[in-house]
Order: sequence, then C-alpha cells, then structure tokens
Amino acid sequence: MKRSPFAPGFWRSPLRGPWLTSVLGVVLLGGITVLFVTGLVSYAAYNPDLSPVNDKTPDKGILGFYLFSWPTDPHWLYRLNQGVHVTLGITLIPVLLAKLWSVVPRLFTLPPARSLAHALERISLLLLVGGALFEFVTGVLNVQLDYIFPGSFYPLHFYGAWVFFAAFLAHVALKTPMALRNLRHMRESREEKDDLVSPDPAEPTVSRRGALWFVGGGSLLLFATSVGQNFDGLRWTALLAPHGPADPGDGPNGFQINKTAAYAGIRPADTTDEAWRLVVTGRTGTVRLSRAELLQLPLHSAALPIACVEGWSTSDQWWRGVRLRDLAALVGYDDSPDVLVESLQQRGAFRRAALRANQVADPRSLLALFVNGEELSPDHGHPARVIVPAAPGVLNTKWVARMTFGDL
Repeated sequence: MKRSPFAPGFWRSPLRGPWLTSVLGVVLLGGITVLFVTGLVSYAAYNPDLSPVNDKTPDKGILGFYLFSWPTDPHWLYRLNQGVHVTLGITLIPVLLAKLWSVVPRLFTLPPARSLAHALERISLLLLVGGALFEFVTGVLNVQLDYIFPGSFYPLHFYGAWVFFAAFLAHVALKTPMALRNLRHMRESREEKDDLVSPDPAEPTVSRRGALWFVGGGSLLLFATSVGQNFDGLRWTALLAPHGPADPGDGPNGFQINKTAAYAGIRPADTTDEAWRLVVTGRTGTVRLSRAELLQLPLHSAALPIACVEGWSTSDQWWRGVRLRDLAALVGYDDSPDVLVESLQQRGAFRRAALRANQVADPRSLLALFVNGEELSPDHGHPARVIVPAAPGVLNTKWVARMTFGDL
C-alpha cells in the first residue's frame, strides 16, 4: 500500500534540507524584491492617476500611495525597467520551482497548526506559494499574449503582487534568521536537522551543489532564450518570446511591432490623404489638419526606442514629425498642458491614452509622420503616431485621430 504524503517517510529525496532551501531562498529574496519594485515602477509609468483612461486598477485606493509623475529622462528608462522585470521573472522560474519542490513536505505537515504562531506561518506559506504561482503564471501568459485567465491582466497582476509580497515579507521575517544560520554551515555534514530532512532518505544520485548547478543552468537557458527580445541584433535568440523571430519586413519600417493595423481594425480607406484628418482641440477651439497641412508645420527629429509591457523593445529609431507642444500652441497653449490622444483603432485596449504636461513639453515628444527617413507603414501607425521618450509602448498611440489638450 502506498504511503500517504502526510507521512514523513513519504518524502525520501536526500537533496531536501535547510541548506538547499536557504540558498534558493536567498536568491529569491533578492530577485523577487527587484521584480516587485520594477513592477510597481512599470505601473507608475502608465500615469494611472492622471486620467481614468490610463487607470486599469480604479479601486487601488491606498495601494497607489507611491505613484509619481512619470519622467521623460532618461529616454530609455522604461525600456530598461521592463526589460529587467520580464527577463528576470522568466529567469527565476527554475529557482522558484526548485524552492517549492524543496519545501513541499511542509505543505503536508500534521497537525496543520500546532499553535497560533504556527497557524499564521502556514497561512502565510499558502499565500506565498499561491501568490508566487499566480504572479509568475499570469506574467508569462501576458508575455506570450495568451489572455486565458478571467478578467484584465492589469488588476489581476497588480493586486496579486501586493498579496504575494505581503506574504513574502511575512515569510522573510519568520525565516531569515534560520536561513542565515543554515548558510553558515556550508558543509552538508554540519547541516541542522529539521522536518525537511527525510528520516529514510533514498540513495543520492546527485549532490545538493549539483542540483544547484542544474537549477542555475535552467535559469541561464531561460535567460539566453528571452533576453534577446530587448536587442535588435539578438531578437532571433528570444525563442520563448512571441516577438522572438525576425522583425517584420525590411527597410526603415522593419522593426518590432505589437499589433498590426489589421488586428486593430484599421481600414485603409480611413487613412488615405483624402479621408484622414487630425482633430486638435484646446483652449481656443478645434482645428482639423490633413497630413499635407501637418507637413507644412515645423518638423523635428528624435531618436527614441519602443518598449512594451511584455518585455520586448527596439533600439533607438529616428522619428520625424511635429512636436506635441507645437500642436498645443495651435489651440491656444503657450505652456504645455496634458493631452488625451484617441486612435482610429477599432478594438483592443488603449484606443485612448493620456499624457502628462511634462511629456507634451519635451521637445522629443512628436506626432511622428516618418521613421528612419520613410513614411510610417500602416503597422507602425500611418498616417501619424505619437512617440514620447521613456513612455510605455501602449501610450505611444498609433493611427492618431484626435488630440484634446487641457487639464485632465
């Protein structure tokens, strides 16, 4: 008869023990802290307290205490932050799985609670394990553009992160002294005995250090097959990213995109020079500008990347168009105000997006008409798109139809 997992002798791996668990825990302590901070920073980059159209978690309440006006310098800020967040998250997956494997006997410990303190520890452990799996799974699904979970990714991942990190902090407070003590005993023969050590261990086939090398090798492999999505010349190596293959097309418009014009429901008839007009509204009224009329305005250039929440980014592309602050001046603003940008896009999120006054004022913030010396392609936002330094890709609205300047 097969023994129950609640029996101590059921878990016979000789690898389990406080030393291995402590090493994995220290790695996760640093890595998950970075993930949490970069995740909060990524959320702040959307300027969710600027306008309801940017706020995907309207009931966040006190959890938005840290939000700040997102800057435009350095221009690669969001590219760096999101690249670290996504690449590190993927890289830590083997470490997380190894850590969960190393402590799985504790999930079956009887009695479930020996005291109030022990009960609180067990509850924090369940929240920690469940929260970790939830955050990593939803994060990976978002990177792969597979939205099979119920509801929107943004509130699920945001609230889940706070629940997980609260349990994480409680677990760290409870376990850090023990982990530091175990790490002092680097020799396995000096390892303290606890409930993770099997009373009837099986014959070892690999050492604990060998197991760590195996986990580290898995993390290195995931890093090597995902980090390339942040670099144009290495994008072909990003096998685990949905944008890993070669960039779409060749020539000046041959760099990464998130959604095509067809996916967004852009009809070619609506973007012809005869049909398309940019509607600009502000303090002194509304003006309607054709593409030809936009070309008569002063044009400026800026070298800026595109960086998306899924973790991929491009190198700097050369954009040319009309400064956003010059468009604001056309409708009565000497000083740059906030702006609400609306797209021709028919479906999908972020058909509208708001930008702060500091983003409008930056001389590199453009309504771009050209990229790398050529007209924008339909997939890159023809006839006009917004490009703003350090802003998430979804705020760089494509297929712009209307811009409303003023306090939001």
